[in-house]
Amino acid sequence: MAERTKYQQSIIRNYYKNQDAISLQRLSELVTNLYLAEGKGRAREWKNIVSALEKLKIPQSRIDHLVEQDDPTLLAKLVEELLAKK
Repeated sequence: MAERTKYQQSIIRNYYKNQDAISLQRLSELVTNLYLAEGKGRAREWKNIVSALEKLKIPQSRIDHLVEQDDPTLLAKLVEELLAKK
């Protein structure tokens, strides 16, 4: 495998440095998708949301509660809460 240039190394370093912010942005986009989703698409969105929440190290009990409630408003409040912590 070839050596990476300094520019490539800085891009990779910045990605990992900002990974929480990137994950939080992705979760915000998934909330929007969830509002619009119906049927099988909604189940697929929840699967993506659970994955994003796990990456953000949200407790499993809270994830289970959100999925059980199936309420995008609760998820949006969680995103606001996470943004306020930043």
